[in-house]
Amino acid sequence: MKFVIRLIVNAVAIWLTALLLQGINLMATTDTTTQVLEIAVVALVFTLVNMTVKPVAKLLSLPLIILTLGLFALVVNALMLMLTGWISTQVGYGLQVDGFWWAVGGSIVISLVSWALNLVLPDPS
Repeated sequence: MKFVIRLIVNAVAIWLTALLLQGINLMATTDTTTQVLEIAVVALVFTLVNMTVKPVAKLLSLPLIILTLGLFALVVNALMLMLTGWISTQVGYGLQVDGFWWAVGGSIVISLVSWALNLVLPDPS
């Protein structure tokens, strides 16, 4: 149940980020069902990347995170968003990130939206 809630939160965060930032786009058509399916696939890829690759990346970059007082974690988050975009375009559903700085901005928006949604939603322990 916790995975499903995390998936829904990530889907909403990615959707809002694509609406707010013009450098991050979803390659959806005008069909609503296709848009929802695309957002769900991108959210699944994003969730899986954050569950598998991100802990390893944070562990390997721990000295830089400590040295920069946590600011390098933004770089790790941006790289995870770019990796999600690359993987999702390889499977045919796409999240397009137009560059590194758009990825940094997108990771900040996704983090803020996820934080706000996790405050509202109950904890499924």
